[in-house]
Amino acid sequence: MARKGSHPSFRAVLLIGCEAALILGAIALAVWLRFGSDARNLLLEQYGLLKALLITAACQFCLYYADLYDLRATADRRELFVRTLQALGAASLIVAMLYFWFPALIFGWGGATRMGRGVSVIAAMLVIVVTIGWRMAFVWATTLVGARERVLIVGTNEAAIRLARELFDRRAELGVVIVGFVDPDPSKVGQSLMNHGVIGSVDDIPALVKDLDVDRVVVSLADARGKLSMQKLLEMRMAGVEFAQLPSVYEEYTGKIAIDNLRPSWLIFSDGFAKVSESGGLKRIIDIVGSSVLLILAQPVMIVAGLAIKATSPGPILYNQQRVGMNGEVFTIHKFRSMRADAEATTGAVWATPGRDPRVTRVGAFLRRSRIDELPQLWNVLLGDMSLVGPRPERPEFVSQLTEQIPFYGQRHAVRPGLTGWAQVRYAYGASVEDAMEKLQYDLYYIKNRSIALDVYIIFETLKTVVTRSGS
Repeated sequence: MARKGSHPSFRAVLLIGCEAALILGAIALAVWLRFGSDARNLLLEQYGLLKALLITAACQFCLYYADLYDLRATADRRELFVRTLQALGAASLIVAMLYFWFPALIFGWGGATRMGRGVSVIAAMLVIVVTIGWRMAFVWATTLVGARERVLIVGTNEAAIRLARELFDRRAELGVVIVGFVDPDPSKVGQSLMNHGVIGSVDDIPALVKDLDVDRVVVSLADARGKLSMQKLLEMRMAGVEFAQLPSVYEEYTGKIAIDNLRPSWLIFSDGFAKVSESGGLKRIIDIVGSSVLLILAQPVMIVAGLAIKATSPGPILYNQQRVGMNGEVFTIHKFRSMRADAEATTGAVWATPGRDPRVTRVGAFLRRSRIDELPQLWNVLLGDMSLVGPRPERPEFVSQLTEQIPFYGQRHAVRPGLTGWAQVRYAYGASVEDAMEKLQYDLYYIKNRSIALDVYIIFETLKTVVTRSGS
């Protein structure tokens, strides 16, 4: 199983798959408890399995939106219990609404004569028990099994420490243990870094690999270039030790590309970065169809938003602003105005303020939280200035500044900017050069690994962000 940052780990797949089977089994048991010997006919001949799969999908959909497939959320048992009850409660409401609109989905025969009203109650109790029980058992089992991979990091720069922190935070999900750091400078041996320490120098690598049962040595070339013996590395490689460059492992586990430890050669020779056609191919067809449908469906919301803006603050309804798009071309983006009309009259272009920005109107704050202010950009998507998914477009004033300060920043303009993007669903906020650098790492990952499947995942994550009102 690939361990890319955008792909679920083996443990996550195991959690989801087994949970689906257990929920399905709990529903089947509820049908048997309610109908006895008639249960087999209900499940196999009366579309019962499809009905059970629908309930299972509703449960797992709500568990996903409660972030319960982020294995870091399962560490606190109290939090796990509360969030699971909330998610399954929401699933019960969804199923109840489906039963109201489509009574044929209820387990039973003959319309109102035998509808199996007790199945839902029994199933709900069983699903709660098996879901919480399975998750606690899963946490116990993953702890018992221990590490799937033991990693030694060569280098102690900021990128190496960030990778170690990410792996430590996600240890329950990934099953990766960092045994320690190696630094080319022998004087740093013994120094504490995060939860780990510098346990040796370059010359100690062969002994450390053997003594600590290391599965993979991750090398930061920025720290180790010219200081590693190729002969020793070759001997270890032939003995079965796996080596990897830090940027590759960082990408694999974090879903972003570490630009402060990156060399152009890595970008040139690594996989990905498929050719981007001007026409856009299948992605462009999806953009046209998707933006057209969404513009039609969003019309009532957009009309209400426009009236609310007009009624509560003077100025135009729409806010038009220059942004940098594909290949550095400047275009005009359209948004519902969320600030005062004179917000930048005296200051010019400035970064947005985290939290409560005094320039934002009361209606504008709601439009931002709900992402309704972004809806007019569907027109930009339809025109071809933007895509539904891609790096968020930035203002020309900031692009000039960021291109000078951040390496590889210009590469984010290799694709069409998006209404939403990988950085938007993975990083909480962006209002400074440091935040722009962090988001660039996600944008480069997206450009390198872009696919329709990744776009679909980002759209699902965006919907979750909108519903839960989280993220940037």
